[in-house]
Amino acid sequence: PSPSAGLPRRPGMAEAEAEAEAGTAPAEEGAELAAVIGATVPTGFELTAAEEVQEKLGSASRISRDRGKIYFEVPARSLPQVHRLRSVDNLFVVVQEFKDYQFKENKEDALKDLEDLVKKLPWIDPLKVWELNNSLKKKKTKRRKHNLQSPASKEKLPDDGEEEGSDQKDTGTQEDGAENATGVEPAGGQDAGGTHGAVAANGEEEQEDNEQSDAKDELQAGSGGEPKAGEAQTSEGEAKVLKFRVTCNRAGDKHSFTSNEAARDFGGAVQEHFQWKADMTDFDVEVLLNIHNNEVVVGIALTEESLHRRNITHFGPTTLRSTLAYGMLRLCDPQPTDIIVDPMCGTGAIPIEGATEWPSCYHIAGDNNPQAVKRAANNICSLLKKNESKESSTPQGIPLDIIQWDICNLPLRTGSVDIIVSDMPFGKRIGSKKKNWDLYPACLTEMGRICTPGTGRAVLLTQDKKCFAKALSRLGHIWRKGQTVWVNVGGLHAAVYLLKRTWERAEEKRSFW
Repeated sequence: PSPSAGLPRRPGMAEAEAEAEAGTAPAEEGAELAAVIGATVPTGFELTAAEEVQEKLGSASRISRDRGKIYFEVPARSLPQVHRLRSVDNLFVVVQEFKDYQFKENKEDALKDLEDLVKKLPWIDPLKVWELNNSLKKKKTKRRKHNLQSPASKEKLPDDGEEEGSDQKDTGTQEDGAENATGVEPAGGQDAGGTHGAVAANGEEEQEDNEQSDAKDELQAGSGGEPKAGEAQTSEGEAKVLKFRVTCNRAGDKHSFTSNEAARDFGGAVQEHFQWKADMTDFDVEVLLNIHNNEVVVGIALTEESLHRRNITHFGPTTLRSTLAYGMLRLCDPQPTDIIVDPMCGTGAIPIEGATEWPSCYHIAGDNNPQAVKRAANNICSLLKKNESKESSTPQGIPLDIIQWDICNLPLRTGSVDIIVSDMPFGKRIGSKKKNWDLYPACLTEMGRICTPGTGRAVLLTQDKKCFAKALSRLGHIWRKGQTVWVNVGGLHAAVYLLKRTWERAEEKRSFW
């Protein structure tokens, strides 16, 4: 059989077939299609993501030297489960990886080598994986269209244009690995090849959890003769020419070229090789060129919009990414029947992630800001409606309550809480660094009071590390610092602290009447 059996014919496939016969072709027909998946994850939580992949997919992961990325191999039929991972932001299928790529010192020669690389790459299997991924999304879109009576879709719009703040954070965080290294360039002009920076979202799909049996059937059917998403048939019955863009993320100070130049020249070679049409905004295929010092990875994007946006429909100025919330919750190893509290919940990203992934625990969320409490309540409602539309049987509620309260005077019994997980005010968009000097010690004292002595734990995120360290040093009798994970939040270097509650008894709340 032809090495590209099942793929719609496109101009430029002849070279790919020639390359297939040269030994880079997929295995014989009938052999299972495997994919090396690359995933961007919140920096600092690479090990957490690797643990989740091992636990849920049975695959070992390799953590990239480029922070914020992991790689693992799965059979293509596992794509629905890959999209259900809670700790990954964006997914791509790896075309090829070069661990020690030797760049020429001369700019023209280095760029010419990148152009020549396109013809040598084994594109066929990754393109099949991309096709299967697209058919999975197509099924999902159809299901959504049939489900018009569901009110959940109406909830998807953020209120009062509040998403803006979170979007600004987004663009800074989606490619964390690149940000942490030296020599990263700002997003540049829209040349024919593409631009550096976070993957653009078309906003049409959300790659969330719960791809069901029909999506799996679609994948197991393989790439059959029917036209695939992004390749609508023309009136003559031929597959339409695909539109593509190249996104280059470059980190390192030893390169003679910019990310835009690499994207432009590599993109020109891709266009020539496949006869695809370049389109920066309305593209079918996004080719990724990740360059980190001497490590080069070429991939094809499998997500249009980051998976971290799965739970939140009503955004606040500092909405935490769901993937980071998941990583924080995993750090404290929740056990069934644990009571988990987020005393400064904002839009509710942490408790909503917790209730979704750890439904045998009881989650309590609170905030002193009525607007935040309202947004969190709306996000919980959206999640309930989404669950209703998914399940034909009676939908389950979620073990989560939201309350407006004062963080320094919580209406909870002393020693009654097992776990506290919270994103503390950084003193940038909310509050101020000056206020944090009073707020942090007061928060840690009150958290120590409600937390169970000896077994209780807290996982707290903050960018105001100096203030946090000072507050913690004053409260060493109540909290012991365990692990620290350094993370990147919207371009800010922050830390996640795992604290263990000592056996020291906290002061009881005195009655005021």
